Amino acid sequence: MRSGRDAATQFVQKAISDGRPVKAHDVDDVARDTIAARGYGEQFTHRTGHNLGFEVHGNGAHLDHLETIDDRLIIPRTAFTIEPGVYLPEFGIRSEINLYVRDREAVITGPPIQTELSALLA
Repeated sequence: MRSGRDAATQFVQKAISDGRPVKAHDVDDVARDTIAARGYGEQFTHRTGHNLGFEVHGNGAHLDHLETIDDRLIIPRTAFTIEPGVYLPEFGIRSEINLYVRDREAVITGPPIQTELSALLA
């Protein structure tokens, strides 16, 4: 799951830095392919992320090639989440980061990136 998040983040950062267009569904594919290669593809049951607006979900591109095929471009001066998750019968896990896209740079915003698991028990 973390490997999918990190692969998708690096994909976006490299493409934006190189000035290449990035379609939202391509970011989802990178995360999904990385997680599937580790044997958890069927347990990743939602899109990779969503656009961030003033009220959480924005109206921009969503990182989706599962629920829909979002072929909109990731454009400068927008923000979005990367939050792949794996859900087993016993528990699920998701790790979220936010990216803000500048003209030639995609930067992670918010707190430090999660690298360890924390159990949340009822």
